[in-house]
Amino acid sequence: MLNGVEMRVKLIRSKPEFHLMGPDNQAPTCQIVGATLIVRKCKINPSILLAHTRALETATAKYPITRVDCKTVTINSGLRSKIVDSLYLGQLPKRVLISFVENTTFNGRFSENPFHFKHFDVNFLSLYVDGVQVPSQPLCPDYNSPLSPQFVSAYHTLFSGTGIHHKDEGNAIARDDFNQGYAVYAFDLTPDLSSHTGHWNLQKTGCMRLEVRFSVDLPKTVNLLVYAEFDSVIEIDKYRNVQTDYSS
Repeated sequence: MLNGVEMRVKLIRSKPEFHLMGPDNQAPTCQIVGATLIVRKCKINPSILLAHTRALETATAKYPITRVDCKTVTINSGLRSKIVDSLYLGQLPKRVLISFVENTTFNGRFSENPFHFKHFDVNFLSLYVDGVQVPSQPLCPDYNSPLSPQFVSAYHTLFSGTGIHHKDEGNAIARDDFNQGYAVYAFDLTPDLSSHTGHWNLQKTGCMRLEVRFSVDLPKTVNLLVYAEFDSVIEIDKYRNVQTDYSS
C-alpha cells in the first residue's frame, strides 16, 4: 500500500447465540479481556519511493483484489422450489458457493450449530446467466435413494469449484460427511476453471438467476446462503484518492 493512505479496520462481533453453543436456558456469554491487531509494516528504500512518485504522475497505483459478497434468501416452510431472479445483476462473480441452514440457526441459537449445512432434500440446483444454464448440467442429487444417497456430482463441486480437483489436496470433508451437515455446492464460473489462481479472466456482465427444488416440502423455514467472489481493482492516484470499480 502506498504511503499516506488512510486505512481503517472494522470488526463486528457476532452475538453469543451465534458463536457459543450450550443449553438455551443457560445463555452463556463470552468476555474479551484483551485484543491485539498485528500489522506488518515495511520501510521502503527512498529510491523506490521516488520511482513510485514518478510513476503516479502518469498512472494510478492498481491493486487487484478478490472482492467477496454474501447474500441470504429466506425460503418459507412448505415450499418445494425457489427461483431467485437477478441474484447478481451487472458484473458476474467468478465463483459462487451455495448452502442452506435453518432460519432459527442462522439468527443464532445456543443449542444449534450455525455451520450445520443440511441438504434439505435438494434434488435440483442450477445457475443461469442471461438464461443459459451454467454449468450445462444441473445438480440433481437424490438424498432419499432407496439403495444409498446419490450425491457424488454435488460432492465433487467441493473440488472442481475450489480448484483442488487436479491437486494432491483435500478439504477434510469425506463423501459420507457431505450429507451430514456439510452440503456446500461450489461453482467455478471462469472459462478455464481458474477462479482459485492469480490470473484474471475478462470480466463479464449479465443477469444471474438461481433455481433450487426440493424432493419434499420444507419442514422449516430455511435460509439460502450465497457466497460470491469477484475480480476487482482498487486504484490510488498521486493525491491518495482511492477509487474502486465497484460500489461499496
